[in-house]
Amino acid sequence: MSKRPNEREQLSLFRALPGSDMALRDAQDLMAYPFFSLAKSPRIVPIRFEAGGISLTVEGVPEHGIATIWDADVLIWAASQIIQAKKEGIAPSRLMVATPYEILRFAQRGTGRSDYLALRAALDRLQSTTVATTLRQRERPNGGRRVHRFSWINEWKDYVRPDGRSDGVELILADWFFSGVMDDTLVLTLDPTYFRLSGGIERWLYRLVRKHGGRQQAGWRFDMRHLHLKSGSLQRPSDFAIQVRHLARRQALPGYWLSIERSGGIEWLAFLPDPDNRPRSDLSTDPVEEPVEGLGMSSVDRPHGPRGITRRSIGGSPAPIDRKATPSNGLGTP
Repeated sequence: MSKRPNEREQLSLFRALPGSDMALRDAQDLMAYPFFSLAKSPRIVPIRFEAGGISLTVEGVPEHGIATIWDADVLIWAASQIIQAKKEGIAPSRLMVATPYEILRFAQRGTGRSDYLALRAALDRLQSTTVATTLRQRERPNGGRRVHRFSWINEWKDYVRPDGRSDGVELILADWFFSGVMDDTLVLTLDPTYFRLSGGIERWLYRLVRKHGGRQQAGWRFDMRHLHLKSGSLQRPSDFAIQVRHLARRQALPGYWLSIERSGGIEWLAFLPDPDNRPRSDLSTDPVEEPVEGLGMSSVDRPHGPRGITRRSIGGSPAPIDRKATPSNGLGTP
């Protein structure tokens, strides 16, 4: 009986490209849904989300916890590599190899021992976290939906020298993630300052705003209660709202103007492209949404009247992002 080939033997090896000036790319699905923990402390409580016919469950193991929004930097690096390879006519693969130095520098991290250990911990969480979702699964003839189960990384290897230093990291990406990135319409480019956003809610909110805001000059908005649901955060809704208001007060997101609106007893976070800090012209590999009249809203929110978003923020004039801010250490706590 012939030996069945393993997954590694069926994949071609893709050597990471130089990434010093590579654009940051992210998968829209990962920007729109709560796939990651927003806390640096280990989270064991599963993330469960269901809305608009989409469901997902994210679970971790006690040893590592659920993969965090900082661990997702590795996936941003991978998505950026895949898109760049396609642009250069190189065939990408789910089997990727790079040095820890290359990944850390791309993510604007340090390259010391603690940063290397944090990267290893991030890879462990990405492998041990399991996701079950109906997203991008075709409806079955009987009206049911398939549920796709996967981990972000199927497996990874660390080639360690006798002196303890790493010669390289080899990993196999989940097919669900890889196929999404290979579809250009499902990928967006992030602002180059994204990695300098230090807070978990801050990073998550930028990705959500980037996904839904796109180039729609009329803007977009979310009911604060629904925003809390989409975050998957374990914080109390009231504490979550305080943090969001703080981000709006100091205008923390590059390329977008945030404002808090209240009407009919409902609090909204509204956002639109900031004319004083416009997104770069190449911020999208493809249109994010169809054009809308007036104000846009989340796909699972009820439509509202076509009102424009005014500059009535709760904190006065916007505070520019400190481009020299020191990024948080590592890719999450090891």
